[in-house]
Amino acid sequence: MKFIFVFNGNRLKHYLIIFVAALFSAILLYVEKDEVAVLTTTEEPRAVDSIQTKEKVIALTFDISWGEKQALPILDVLKKHEVNETTFFISGSWAERHPETVERIIEDGHEIGNLGFHYEHYTTLEDDEIKKDIQLSTHVLNELTKNKPTLYRPPNGSFDKRVLKILDEFNYTTVHWSVNSEDWQNPGTNTIIKNVIEHAEAGDIVLLHASDSAKQTANALPSIIEHFQKKDYRFVTVTELIAGTKTETKEIK
Repeated sequence: MKFIFVFNGNRLKHYLIIFVAALFSAILLYVEKDEVAVLTTTEEPRAVDSIQTKEKVIALTFDISWGEKQALPILDVLKKHEVNETTFFISGSWAERHPETVERIIEDGHEIGNLGFHYEHYTTLEDDEIKKDIQLSTHVLNELTKNKPTLYRPPNGSFDKRVLKILDEFNYTTVHWSVNSEDWQNPGTNTIIKNVIEHAEAGDIVLLHASDSAKQTANALPSIIEHFQKKDYRFVTVTELIAGTKTETKEIK
């Protein structure tokens, strides 16, 4: 029996050494790949685009970077249908020109998120240029709302790991979307409605626009709202959506 014990012990030790060596080799090989971020994704900044939840909640979000004709009609529709918790991502340059509309958004109960200042693709800018744009938009929105926004949607939804890291340094939560209404293309009211109601479900973040380029959004909104209200969904801000919940994030390479 003693011989058997020693033999099994040595064999176990041998197998353990082989396993550790193989695991170490695999890690070294994996680190050499571009996908190394997969090993560290829990440590890196991520962009939120939805949450995992069984609660019937959806976050409607509206991007505004220019124009003065569409925002107020959209706010009127939301108010009429008693939807007072959505998130408006607004650019600093637009906010400077339309402080009254910014005030209306807040008074109606909606949330303000940051959409940058100059509305340029961050992935095409140098780090210093991105930081200056973030600082400028943050200052403007802070002055107008008396609160520093905590949510940031990079202009045009354009970001990579570098942009995410910079936004994290400014203590921003980067917000993307899981459902795109495509309303900025003005494909027709019915198409916008279909793009949303056929794809959105519990925990989704829906992209809509309130810039003047989105000429059909206000007309599409009533049907979208009524569809989900009939199914007992609640519309919430992005902050409420992600608070205390498990978020869905995507790897950025």
